[in-house]
Amino acid sequence: MRGRLSTACSSALFTREVQNAFVESFNGKFRDECLNEHWFLTLQEAQLVIEAWRREYNEERTHSAIGNVTPQEFISTYHNRAQLTQEATSSALV
Repeated sequence: MRGRLSTACSSALFTREVQNAFVESFNGKFRDECLNEHWFLTLQEAQLVIEAWRREYNEERTHSAIGNVTPQEFISTYHNRAQLTQEATSSALV
């Protein structure tokens, strides 16, 4: 029992460290590319600029972690592959 608990704790710690690396990377990009580039005079201005940056980051920018495609392209490809796999599995069962 003790070995399993130790492994589970180590696994959770590793997951947290990896997640933290992604968060820190995102925070650095957000700070460098958005917050440090603008001097916000109003809350509304900050919301508009940040939302524009968020949309560009999530919808238009390519990401190396997902094969240098945009998140939208990655999602589209994923759904298409999942559908093809499901169709192939269904036809194999018939």
